[in-house]
Amino acid sequence: MLTGNMELLQWSCQDVARWIESLGFPQYKACFTENLITGRKLIYVNCIYLPRLGITDFKDMKIICAGVRELLGITETPWSRSVADPQRDNMGLFLEKKSRTGERADNLTYQQFLDDMRQ
Repeated sequence: MLTGNMELLQWSCQDVARWIESLGFPQYKACFTENLITGRKLIYVNCIYLPRLGITDFKDMKIICAGVRELLGITETPWSRSVADPQRDNMGLFLEKKSRTGERADNLTYQQFLDDMRQ
């Protein structure tokens, strides 16, 4: 799954638009391309962010968010999560770091990320 996640980070706006169309939402392709949503930015797409893109149908939002989580291989953070609970899964946290631009983010490997978390 990690290899697929890393390839996702290289997706262009058009790749993301094709993916949203494959989910059954061709009407939202322009929302993603006009807002320059690339694979790196896709990790931040959730039900809070989608209305800013122009997507307001709640049923569609739930399906898109579930699709993003599945695509990224991350688990959903429950609304009832306590601050005493452990952090979110490592893959989600790693992908947030990789979503940034710059040499450090580009060169960061999953193993380095895990090593840094242990320190």
